[in-house]
Amino acid sequence: MAEHNKRIPMQHVVGFVLSIALTLLATWAALGSNLSTTWIISGIMILAVIQAGIQLFMFMHVVEFKSQNGHVPWNMMFHGAVLAAIIVAGSLFVMSFGFTHDHDGDDHQQHEQQEDDGQEQHDEGEHEGH
Repeated sequence: MAEHNKRIPMQHVVGFVLSIALTLLATWAALGSNLSTTWIISGIMILAVIQAGIQLFMFMHVVEFKSQNGHVPWNMMFHGAVLAAIIVAGSLFVMSFGFTHDHDGDDHQQHEQQEDDGQEQHDEGEHEGH
């Protein structure tokens, strides 16, 4: 019968506590500090890179010492970074240019003008009867 070793995975606990601390620090910087926007964004970016490193080394086992003196899955990391860059670039593109269903740009303004004209005519009709 195999002997089960019930021990606490301290590496995961430390990584979890550090991740929570970095998240709370970033939240405080954004909501509770009097720093300028530039410093807040720079600080959050630095904290994000540190937290990504913690995630890679403590949870995702970037360096597996049990497999032939350390195996680094560079291929998977590269493809993950490329996929993340594509998603971020696409999201920024869509948010920057704000595509709407109004392709020529004038339909929405004309529709609002027609609604305003109709409302003015309706208001004038109400006042004529009094």
